[in-house]
Amino acid sequence: MQIGLHLPNRGPHGKRELIRDCARIADAMPIDDLWVFDHIAVPPAQSQGSGGYYVEPLATLAFVAGITERIGIGTRVLILPYRNPYLIAKWAASIQELSGGRLRLGCGVGWMEAEFNVLGVARNRRGALTDAALEMLHRCFASDEVEVNGEKILFLPRPPRPPIFIGGAPPHALRRAVRFGEGWMPGNGEADKLREPIAELRRLAQEAGRPAPEVVLADTLPLDDPGRARERLQQLADVGVTRFSLNLPYETAREFERLANTVVRAAGR
Repeated sequence: MQIGLHLPNRGPHGKRELIRDCARIADAMPIDDLWVFDHIAVPPAQSQGSGGYYVEPLATLAFVAGITERIGIGTRVLILPYRNPYLIAKWAASIQELSGGRLRLGCGVGWMEAEFNVLGVARNRRGALTDAALEMLHRCFASDEVEVNGEKILFLPRPPRPPIFIGGAPPHALRRAVRFGEGWMPGNGEADKLREPIAELRRLAQEAGRPAPEVVLADTLPLDDPGRARERLQQLADVGVTRFSLNLPYETAREFERLANTVVRAAGR
Protein backbone atom coordinates (compact mmCIF):
# COMPACT_ATOMS: atom_id res chain seq x y z
CA MET A 1 0.00 0.00 0.00
CA GLN A 2 1.23 3.49 -0.89
CA ILE A 3 1.09 6.05 1.93
CA GLY A 4 0.71 9.81 1.94
CA LEU A 5 -0.26 12.89 3.90
CA HIS A 6 -2.15 16.11 3.27
CA LEU A 7 -0.43 19.46 2.91
CA PRO A 8 -1.84 22.46 4.82
CA ASN A 9 -3.31 24.46 1.94
CA ARG A 10 -6.36 25.16 4.09
CA GLY A 11 -6.76 26.84 7.44
CA PRO A 12 -5.00 29.84 9.00
CA HIS A 13 -1.73 27.94 9.46
CA GLY A 14 -1.42 27.12 5.76
CA LYS A 15 1.20 29.73 4.96
CA ARG A 16 4.05 29.50 2.49
CA GLU A 17 6.61 28.52 5.10
CA LEU A 18 4.58 25.64 6.54
CA ILE A 19 3.66 24.25 3.12
CA ARG A 20 7.33 24.48 2.08
CA ASP A 21 8.69 22.87 5.24
CA CYS A 22 6.16 20.02 5.27
CA ALA A 23 6.72 19.27 1.59
CA ARG A 24 10.48 19.07 2.07
CA ILE A 25 10.16 16.90 5.17
CA ALA A 26 7.94 14.43 3.32
CA ASP A 27 10.18 14.46 0.24
CA ALA A 28 13.06 13.21 2.38
CA MET A 29 11.03 10.38 3.96
CA PRO A 30 9.67 7.06 2.63
CA ILE A 31 6.30 8.68 1.85
CA ASP A 32 4.73 8.32 -1.58
CA ASP A 33 2.29 11.20 -2.01
CA LEU A 34 1.25 14.62 -0.77
CA TRP A 35 -2.32 15.82 -1.34
CA VAL A 36 -4.13 19.17 -1.28
CA PHE A 37 -7.78 20.14 -0.87
CA ASP A 38 -10.00 22.28 -3.08
CA HIS A 39 -12.45 24.99 -2.04
CA ILE A 40 -12.43 28.38 -3.72
CA ALA A 41 -15.36 30.35 -2.21
CA VAL A 42 -16.35 29.38 1.33
CA PRO A 43 -19.29 31.20 2.97
CA PRO A 44 -18.73 32.38 6.56
CA ALA A 45 -21.43 30.02 7.83
CA GLN A 46 -19.53 27.03 6.38
CA SER A 47 -16.00 28.06 7.32
CA GLN A 48 -15.63 26.14 10.57
CA GLY A 49 -12.26 24.42 10.69
CA SER A 50 -10.72 26.38 7.83
CA GLY A 51 -11.76 29.97 8.49
CA GLY A 52 -12.38 30.14 4.76
CA TYR A 53 -8.61 30.09 4.14
CA TYR A 54 -7.73 27.98 1.10
CA VAL A 55 -4.72 28.32 -1.17
CA GLU A 56 -5.75 27.30 -4.68
CA PRO A 57 -4.75 23.64 -5.13
CA LEU A 58 -3.12 23.76 -8.56
CA ALA A 59 -1.10 26.82 -7.61
CA THR A 60 -0.04 25.00 -4.43
CA LEU A 61 1.08 21.93 -6.38
CA ALA A 62 3.04 24.05 -8.85
CA PHE A 63 4.86 25.59 -5.88
CA VAL A 64 5.47 22.20 -4.27
CA ALA A 65 6.73 20.74 -7.56
CA GLY A 66 9.48 23.35 -7.59
CA ILE A 67 10.77 22.65 -4.08
CA THR A 68 10.66 18.84 -4.09
CA GLU A 69 12.35 16.20 -6.23
CA ARG A 70 10.76 12.81 -5.64
CA ILE A 71 7.38 12.75 -3.95
CA GLY A 72 4.07 12.44 -5.77
CA ILE A 73 1.73 15.44 -5.58
CA GLY A 74 -2.03 15.33 -6.01
CA THR A 75 -5.45 16.93 -5.65
CA ARG A 76 -8.08 15.49 -3.36
CA VAL A 77 -10.21 16.43 -5.12
CA LEU A 78 -10.11 19.07 -7.82
CA ILE A 79 -13.69 20.19 -8.50
CA LEU A 80 -13.86 20.09 -12.28
CA PRO A 81 -17.13 22.04 -12.86
CA TYR A 82 -15.56 25.12 -11.23
CA ARG A 83 -12.97 25.48 -13.98
CA ASN A 84 -12.67 25.77 -17.74
CA PRO A 85 -11.96 22.25 -19.08
CA TYR A 86 -9.12 23.30 -21.37
CA LEU A 87 -7.43 25.29 -18.61
CA ILE A 88 -7.62 22.24 -16.35
CA ALA A 89 -5.79 20.24 -19.00
CA LYS A 90 -3.21 23.01 -19.47
CA TRP A 91 -2.59 23.29 -15.72
CA ALA A 92 -2.29 19.53 -15.41
CA ALA A 93 0.15 19.26 -18.30
CA SER A 94 2.25 22.14 -16.98
CA ILE A 95 2.51 20.72 -13.45
CA GLN A 96 3.17 17.25 -14.84
CA GLU A 97 5.97 18.64 -17.01
CA LEU A 98 7.58 20.76 -14.29
CA SER A 99 7.31 18.07 -11.63
CA GLY A 100 8.84 15.37 -13.80
CA GLY A 101 5.65 13.31 -14.01
CA ARG A 102 4.67 13.34 -10.33
CA LEU A 103 1.08 14.64 -10.57
CA ARG A 104 -1.90 12.57 -9.41
CA LEU A 105 -5.19 14.17 -10.45
CA GLY A 106 -8.04 13.47 -8.04
CA CYS A 107 -11.24 14.87 -9.54
CA GLY A 108 -14.76 15.44 -8.27
CA VAL A 109 -18.12 16.99 -9.08
CA GLY A 110 -18.41 19.32 -6.06
CA TRP A 111 -21.24 19.87 -3.61
CA MET A 112 -21.14 23.34 -1.99
CA GLU A 113 -23.99 25.35 -3.51
CA ALA A 114 -22.44 28.72 -2.69
CA GLU A 115 -19.35 27.97 -4.77
CA PHE A 116 -21.44 27.13 -7.82
CA ASN A 117 -23.40 30.36 -7.30
CA VAL A 118 -20.24 32.47 -7.01
CA LEU A 119 -18.94 31.03 -10.28
CA GLY A 120 -22.25 31.23 -12.08
CA VAL A 121 -22.24 27.48 -12.72
CA ALA A 122 -25.46 25.46 -12.62
CA ARG A 123 -25.07 22.96 -9.80
CA ASN A 124 -27.55 20.57 -11.40
CA ARG A 125 -25.19 20.25 -14.39
CA ARG A 126 -22.13 19.31 -12.33
CA GLY A 127 -22.12 15.68 -13.49
CA ALA A 128 -22.26 16.59 -17.17
CA LEU A 129 -19.64 19.32 -16.73
CA THR A 130 -17.35 16.89 -14.94
CA ASP A 131 -17.65 14.36 -17.77
CA ALA A 132 -16.93 17.06 -20.33
CA ALA A 133 -13.78 18.11 -18.46
CA LEU A 134 -12.60 14.51 -18.18
CA GLU A 135 -13.17 14.00 -21.89
CA MET A 136 -11.12 17.14 -22.57
CA LEU A 137 -8.28 15.86 -20.41
CA HIS A 138 -8.14 12.61 -22.35
CA ARG A 139 -8.28 14.34 -25.74
CA CYS A 140 -5.58 16.86 -24.90
CA PHE A 141 -3.14 14.30 -23.54
CA ALA A 142 -3.72 11.99 -26.52
CA SER A 143 -2.37 14.23 -29.28
CA ASP A 144 -0.17 17.27 -29.87
CA GLU A 145 -2.95 18.74 -31.99
CA VAL A 146 -6.43 19.03 -30.54
CA GLU A 147 -9.65 20.76 -31.56
CA VAL A 148 -11.29 22.94 -28.90
CA ASN A 149 -14.50 24.84 -29.67
CA GLY A 150 -13.85 24.52 -33.37
CA GLU A 151 -10.23 25.73 -33.18
CA LYS A 152 -7.32 23.43 -33.97
CA ILE A 153 -4.48 24.12 -31.58
CA LEU A 154 -1.21 22.58 -30.41
CA PHE A 155 -1.36 21.15 -26.90
CA LEU A 156 2.25 21.50 -25.76
CA PRO A 157 3.95 20.55 -23.57
CA ARG A 158 2.28 17.16 -23.60
CA PRO A 159 3.90 14.92 -20.99
CA PRO A 160 2.33 11.56 -20.08
CA ARG A 161 -1.19 12.06 -18.74
CA PRO A 162 -1.29 11.96 -14.94
CA PRO A 163 -3.36 9.19 -13.37
CA ILE A 164 -6.94 10.28 -12.75
CA PHE A 165 -8.75 9.25 -9.58
CA ILE A 166 -12.48 9.95 -9.31
CA GLY A 167 -13.89 11.08 -5.98
CA GLY A 168 -17.45 10.58 -4.85
CA ALA A 169 -20.03 8.01 -3.84
CA PRO A 170 -21.31 4.94 -5.68
CA PRO A 171 -22.75 4.25 -8.15
CA HIS A 172 -21.92 7.31 -10.27
CA ALA A 173 -18.32 7.70 -9.08
CA LEU A 174 -17.57 4.03 -9.75
CA ARG A 175 -18.86 4.19 -13.30
CA ARG A 176 -17.01 7.46 -13.90
CA ALA A 177 -13.79 5.99 -12.49
CA VAL A 178 -13.94 3.04 -14.87
CA ARG A 179 -14.80 5.23 -17.84
CA PHE A 180 -12.26 7.99 -17.31
CA GLY A 181 -9.78 7.14 -14.61
CA GLU A 182 -7.28 4.84 -13.03
CA GLY A 183 -9.07 4.60 -9.70
CA TRP A 184 -11.62 5.74 -7.14
CA MET A 185 -11.34 8.09 -4.17
CA PRO A 186 -14.02 7.16 -1.63
CA GLY A 187 -14.86 9.34 1.34
CA ASN A 188 -13.80 8.33 4.79
CA GLY A 189 -14.71 4.70 5.30
CA GLU A 190 -14.10 1.59 7.30
CA ALA A 191 -12.89 -1.57 5.63
CA ASP A 192 -16.23 -3.36 6.02
CA LYS A 193 -18.07 -0.46 4.35
CA LEU A 194 -15.60 -0.35 1.47
CA ARG A 195 -15.54 -4.05 0.69
CA GLU A 196 -18.71 -4.15 -1.42
CA PRO A 197 -18.18 -0.98 -3.51
CA ILE A 198 -14.57 -1.95 -4.22
CA ALA A 199 -15.74 -5.35 -5.40
CA GLU A 200 -18.29 -3.62 -7.64
CA LEU A 201 -15.60 -1.26 -8.97
CA ARG A 202 -13.41 -4.22 -9.89
CA ARG A 203 -16.33 -5.98 -11.55
CA LEU A 204 -17.13 -2.92 -13.67
CA ALA A 205 -13.48 -2.56 -14.66
CA GLN A 206 -13.23 -6.20 -15.65
CA GLU A 207 -16.38 -5.94 -17.77
CA ALA A 208 -14.90 -2.88 -19.50
CA GLY A 209 -11.56 -4.61 -20.11
CA ARG A 210 -9.77 -2.15 -17.84
CA PRO A 211 -6.94 -2.92 -15.39
CA ALA A 212 -7.78 -3.38 -11.74
CA PRO A 213 -8.48 0.15 -10.43
CA GLU A 214 -6.66 1.83 -7.60
CA VAL A 215 -8.55 2.88 -4.47
CA VAL A 216 -7.21 5.99 -2.75
CA LEU A 217 -8.52 6.62 0.77
CA ALA A 218 -7.91 9.59 3.05
CA ASP A 219 -8.71 9.04 6.71
CA THR A 220 -7.37 9.05 10.24
CA LEU A 221 -5.43 6.37 12.11
CA PRO A 222 -5.24 5.59 15.85
CA LEU A 223 -1.67 6.84 16.04
CA ASP A 224 -1.57 6.54 19.82
CA ASP A 225 -1.83 2.76 19.33
CA PRO A 226 0.72 1.60 16.71
CA GLY A 227 -0.60 -1.96 16.73
CA ARG A 228 -4.16 -0.84 15.94
CA ALA A 229 -2.85 1.56 13.28
CA ARG A 230 -0.96 -1.27 11.52
CA GLU A 231 -4.00 -3.51 11.82
CA ARG A 232 -6.27 -0.88 10.25
CA LEU A 233 -3.92 -0.36 7.31
CA GLN A 234 -3.80 -4.11 6.76
CA GLN A 235 -7.61 -4.37 6.88
CA LEU A 236 -7.90 -1.62 4.29
CA ALA A 237 -5.30 -3.28 2.06
CA ASP A 238 -7.15 -6.58 2.35
CA VAL A 239 -10.36 -5.09 0.90
CA GLY A 240 -8.51 -3.38 -1.96
CA VAL A 241 -7.32 0.06 -0.79
CA THR A 242 -4.08 0.71 -2.68
CA ARG A 243 -3.19 4.19 -1.36
CA PHE A 244 -3.83 5.61 2.10
CA SER A 245 -3.37 9.28 2.97
CA LEU A 246 -3.35 10.36 6.61
CA ASN A 247 -5.75 13.26 7.16
CA LEU A 248 -5.12 14.75 10.59
CA PRO A 249 -4.72 18.43 11.58
CA TYR A 250 -1.39 19.98 12.52
CA GLU A 251 -0.13 23.51 13.01
CA THR A 252 3.66 23.23 12.80
CA ALA A 253 6.28 21.42 10.75
CA ARG A 254 7.35 19.54 13.89
CA GLU A 255 3.81 18.19 14.33
CA PHE A 256 3.73 17.20 10.67
CA GLU A 257 7.04 15.37 11.00
CA ARG A 258 5.73 13.48 14.03
CA LEU A 259 2.62 12.40 12.10
CA ALA A 260 4.74 11.42 9.11
CA ASN A 261 7.10 9.30 11.21
CA THR A 262 4.17 7.58 12.91
CA VAL A 263 2.39 6.65 9.68
CA VAL A 264 5.68 5.44 8.17
CA ARG A 265 6.16 3.10 11.12
CA ALA A 266 2.53 1.93 10.95
CA ALA A 267 3.09 1.05 7.29
CA GLY A 268 6.16 -0.99 8.22
CA ARG A 269 8.70 1.14 6.42
